[in-house]
Amino acid sequence: MLRGINVGGHEKVPMKQLRAMFEALGFDQVRTFIQSGNVVFNAAKISPLNLSKRIEARILEEFGFAVSVLTKTSEEMGKAIQANPFLREKGIDTTKLHVSFLAEAPAVAGLKKLESLDAGCDQFRASGHEIYLYCPGGYGQTKLANNALEKMLSVSATTRNWNTVNKLYEMSCQTS
Repeated sequence: MLRGINVGGHEKVPMKQLRAMFEALGFDQVRTFIQSGNVVFNAAKISPLNLSKRIEARILEEFGFAVSVLTKTSEEMGKAIQANPFLREKGIDTTKLHVSFLAEAPAVAGLKKLESLDAGCDQFRASGHEIYLYCPGGYGQTKLANNALEKMLSVSATTRNWNTVNKLYEMSCQTS
């Protein structure tokens, strides 16, 4: 998952060119989903962190700007879906669910900062490398967006809506 490409006309990356770049890196079955930096692919056994660093370096080289990349295995995506605590609560509109994927688990001090934030009717639940968000007024209005999370938690983040998370998992199961 690439953070912040093709959003608001910034860091524009054509999907065809992005797929070609991933293929040039030696990845197989490369597919993208929507225009916002979702790439599913097969790769040799290498740690997700090393994959992310390799992809970030190539994007900088090829497109001329830095982008944070968070790589998740199919298994990690499946676990993130299963662990969503909001799914066990009554009255949750799944169209208002999001998952912020973190580069690493946040420190306790960062989570305490986050807990002190007045987020209005928006709610979050932290679990390992994910922050689960419920934003009844829409993600565009939340105080729990990527920049705020990164600032409070001191860790890179990228957020996807619940539909996208599930679609990426589905796609990753098809390429495994």
